[in-house]
Amino acid sequence: MAVDRVIVAGAGLSGAVLARELAEAGLGVTVFESRDHVAGNCHTARDPETGVLVHVYGPHIFHTDDAEVWDYVNAHARFMPYRHTVRTTVGDRVFSLPVNLATINALFGLDMTPDEAEAFVRARTVQPDGPPRTFEEQALAMIGPELYEAFFKGYTQKQWGVHPRDLPAAILKRLPVRFTADDSYFPHRFEGIPKDGYTAMVASILDHPGVDLHLSTPFDGDPDAAHLVYTGPLDAYFGHRLGRLGYRTLDFEHHRAEGRVQDCAVMNFGDVDVPQTRITEHKHFAPWERHDRTVWTRERARDCGPDDIPYYPIRLVREKALLADYVALARSETGVTFAGRLGTYRYLDMDRCIREALDCARAILAARRDGAPMPVFSAPPLG
Repeated sequence: MAVDRVIVAGAGLSGAVLARELAEAGLGVTVFESRDHVAGNCHTARDPETGVLVHVYGPHIFHTDDAEVWDYVNAHARFMPYRHTVRTTVGDRVFSLPVNLATINALFGLDMTPDEAEAFVRARTVQPDGPPRTFEEQALAMIGPELYEAFFKGYTQKQWGVHPRDLPAAILKRLPVRFTADDSYFPHRFEGIPKDGYTAMVASILDHPGVDLHLSTPFDGDPDAAHLVYTGPLDAYFGHRLGRLGYRTLDFEHHRAEGRVQDCAVMNFGDVDVPQTRITEHKHFAPWERHDRTVWTRERARDCGPDDIPYYPIRLVREKALLADYVALARSETGVTFAGRLGTYRYLDMDRCIREALDCARAILAARRDGAPMPVFSAPPLG
């Protein structure tokens, strides 16, 4: 059957970009979104009492080295310059993250040069027998016990609900350690935040005459669709028949106050006995605005239940085995492509969501043109 009509389940970043690209190519696209807004977990909304633009589901900062993706988002939003920095509270002291020269000197009460700090930290590392296998082994091999205990152990245990020795080393490998004064959280060429928020940006992406958008309308099957692009949870598509893939979810407590409550957008809390993982103060994301009052959000992580919003795929041994079974089921399906972080059960930054959606749309169009099989996944979920 020639594909001339596509259903897209989900109006987050992945679904929106796929819908737009397929509509640009002349296909009719219908988008179903179960929430009452687009943009998924990067949804932003003005607080009616303070006027502050709130990152409703947690902080999102757009950063990338992908020039095509950067051009894509700038075609749909006016991006303002923004440089993200993070602080962490340990005990009654505040430090900068990622771990950098100032962090190291402050923790140890020293005044080392970059070369001295690098040699100092290297001398304190604990190397395992063979490659590091766990988060804890990786941390001890990178930064030694003092930095690990202060900045990673407690925070990680709260975020993932397990001891760091039970997490894979790969989780830590992407976190930088710098022996300079650079405290920029992200190392990428392009970084910014859309002036009017992410929801307005995603609404612009979906604003095409070939896209028919239905909010507050969960996808429940459409026998007339020639092809389905599904961006919901992979296991939910199959009715969880093999069991539920594990996620961590987040609880948010939104508060208002006069002035401001902290001098940065995001404050982590490294102590395991402090319940929150971080506090976000939203007006710091828009330094070009002025607000007398503020909105701040306390964030806690926990295991995701059936009625919770899934945020972070756990991807430990049990989940990877179950994922492999669901991937096999997906490959036996016809007429559906699974896309995005939920459809492929992977954590994805926003720029990766857009890159993979662009590539997936091109693969769908190429398969349609050539009469070839449609892609099953926007990117391989295993590995």
